[in-house]
Amino acid sequence: MEGMKMLAEERQQMILEMLKANQFVKVQEICSQTHGSESSVRRDLQTLEEKGLLERVHGGAKINYTLQNEPDMFGKASQHPHAKELIGKQAAQHVKPEDVIFLDAGTTTLAMVDYLPQDQGITVVTNGILHASALAERHIKTIMVGGLLKETTKAIVGVDALNQLSKLRFNKAFLGINGVDQDGYTTPDPDEAAIKEFALTKSQVTFVLADSSKFNKVSFVNVAPLNAATIIVEKLSAKLLHSFKSQTRIEEVQE
Repeated sequence: MEGMKMLAEERQQMILEMLKANQFVKVQEICSQTHGSESSVRRDLQTLEEKGLLERVHGGAKINYTLQNEPDMFGKASQHPHAKELIGKQAAQHVKPEDVIFLDAGTTTLAMVDYLPQDQGITVVTNGILHASALAERHIKTIMVGGLLKETTKAIVGVDALNQLSKLRFNKAFLGINGVDQDGYTTPDPDEAAIKEFALTKSQVTFVLADSSKFNKVSFVNVAPLNAATIIVEKLSAKLLHSFKSQTRIEEVQE
């Protein structure tokens, strides 16, 4: 992009990348990197602050650390367990005989495992350590993606994992997510975001499993736009349902 002006969305993405690397960035540094005017950059910072993605300070912006905070796997599992169980059960109904599916390392996708069909020839690819163990106990054919183990979420991430995924194709992908807002799906960690985004591109159909607490929440890294997946949720208020259903398919749990 050197020597060329960027679109606002491109500038804002670069600002977030600069913040991820440096924690703090000056307005003039952003102007230099993006070839944007100071007024444009300040508008970008205001937009990103309103979304909760950064905090404006004198002369620039600093990272919003709450966007990167992520409970460990067991902390996540204790949050909204009944909703996750309902969502996991409903999501499993989409799996058909002989399907090849991808489960990412989320706690809601982990709730799917007990409801997946046995003895129907399905194959599950996962980057979740706990998922692979649970699948093996149920004698479901499982392919474990290899790579760098992320301690907190027990997820396999990194270049090696992406290289393996690049050779695979899925009938369906099931992804957990940290934030769902009008701009799309977000998650705190860039490495996990890369896995989710890559799996989505390799799948014929993608489902995002998100309990209602994730709606109108934003995390640090964009994964995909809303229309890239069907959302399975336990139940939404009429207001939330109305605001999101025009942009993507919403599937509420049928108890």
